[in-house]
Amino acid sequence: MTYRTWLCSVALGSSILALGCGGSRLISVTVNPAAADARDFPNGQVQFTATGTYSGSSHPTPVKNVSWCVGSSSGMCNGNIASAASILGNGVAQCVPNRTGTVTVLAGTGGPTNPPDTGHQFAVFGSAQLACP
Repeated sequence: MTYRTWLCSVALGSSILALGCGGSRLISVTVNPAAADARDFPNGQVQFTATGTYSGSSHPTPVKNVSWCVGSSSGMCNGNIASAASILGNGVAQCVPNRTGTVTVLAGTGGPTNPPDTGHQFAVFGSAQLACP
């Protein structure tokens, strides 16, 4: 085998490997727990987690680059709208003092960029419910 033939074989093999490994994309997100009551958790802080299913796999895995917010079941974050709860970037949610109600917690990725006051619309997301007594 000549050097040129070897080099072409390596380049072709690398291209095929890159196409096979880089093609998976997030197709669904599941948030757990699916429903929680803040009064059942220490200091009213609820740790939510997100798992995702990627194209080419049926096995849910933890989603690493997910964004969290309080919003609607359609995947739209509240933006600057007052809510009964808030959530940190690590998935820990807590009710706002003196506010009650049930909120939708979202974990998602992608979607169009909206003006800051209107909130973000996720392209792929999962949701859960948090009750604030």
